[in-house]
Amino acid sequence: MIAKISDFKDRASLFEAATLLKIHPDTIRRWEKKGLIKGERESSGKRFFSLEEIDRTNKKYLKKGTTGGAYKILKAAKTKYKAVELFAGCGGLALGFKNAGIHSELLVERDRDCVETLKKNLPKTQVFGEDVAKIDFRPWKGSVDIVSGGFPCQAFSYAGHGKGFGDTRGTLFFEFARCVNEIRPKIALGENVRGLLMHDNGRTLETMKKTLDELGYIVFTHLCRAQFLDVPQKRERLFIIGMRKDAFPKDPSAYFPREKNYTVSLREALRNCPDSPGQKYPPRKAAVMQLIPEGGYWRDLPPLLQKEYMGASYFLGGGKTGMARRLSWGEPSLTLTCNPAQKQTERGHPKENRPLNVREYARIQTFPDLWSFSGSVSSQYKQIGNAVPVNLGFHMGRCLIATLEAKFDTATMIEVKPKTAQEELALFC
Repeated sequence: MIAKISDFKDRASLFEAATLLKIHPDTIRRWEKKGLIKGERESSGKRFFSLEEIDRTNKKYLKKGTTGGAYKILKAAKTKYKAVELFAGCGGLALGFKNAGIHSELLVERDRDCVETLKKNLPKTQVFGEDVAKIDFRPWKGSVDIVSGGFPCQAFSYAGHGKGFGDTRGTLFFEFARCVNEIRPKIALGENVRGLLMHDNGRTLETMKKTLDELGYIVFTHLCRAQFLDVPQKRERLFIIGMRKDAFPKDPSAYFPREKNYTVSLREALRNCPDSPGQKYPPRKAAVMQLIPEGGYWRDLPPLLQKEYMGASYFLGGGKTGMARRLSWGEPSLTLTCNPAQKQTERGHPKENRPLNVREYARIQTFPDLWSFSGSVSSQYKQIGNAVPVNLGFHMGRCLIATLEAKFDTATMIEVKPKTAQEELALFC
């Protein structure tokens, strides 16, 4: 008897999921590593997949006649809402907000090349290229709806000591919190890597949330997966929303983007991509990479060549799947790094024997072709690799507008209540 979804109550094991989808369990494991299917783990360590996720996977990847999503840079009508952004980088979030209809009144960024990139592409926005600690934000009080920033968390040396705002002093999050306190926007939006969930065993995130609570904000967190939000790339960003308690009804909800039931392939993203500078492989590495098939990596090399190329890494644990990696046309890209030719995190073109170039990087991060990046080629890679994907910024911007207007759209958004870091991580383990 052939198994079907109705045979199961609400979830299936890895092997049951493989039976339902009529594929090998290793394919599911590979898709899970790429973020194309989401599993859940029991306390025993056993992996399960919801029937809804299995059905979505079947429709997206396996059902005949279906195709992936089209590549497009999303845009909506301009609104009255304004924002100030700290640690703006090369403008991924700022452009996403602009496309969503939110105007950035001020962008703050220290990196010289990023500052030039912002000024060239957003001439009507004020850009401060200086240390955020030296800026007085009080002139923007009452005129800005949103303060956002992608602050690093590595500098927390006192997190978890119960000092709240004092715990953050000397860190860039302290400057973000100070900006929020001086401007008093209705919404504060922080973004960071997934690792913040478990940084210092979750105490760092809890310190941040406690700090915003002390400043009068109720805090919500959610991990967004860009590959299901019109970005042709596996990329996860943790978003923290603080809603000012006196600006919203009691016990409010925050709105976050609802994942789509499709992904955008690399083939769609790079269609007619303009030529641009990019890194090249040295001769020996080019000879090795020539042997890697589309979607392959170092394990596709002959055994003796594996040992030569991997060196000491060959004898270490872990899959090391980023090494000698060539991307696949039919799937979203792996997470872009700051250097596509670096041995640990290579991002090889699916067909041509070279790393992705600068404009291909920009396409994958959903920057328009006319968005110009300043600085050297290595600086441009770094700017793009560190950016928030523009379309992800668009979806977050539309959710913030809906939150401000209390206009929840069930088709494109989900409601989120406050939860702990452990509860958030459990959803995306």
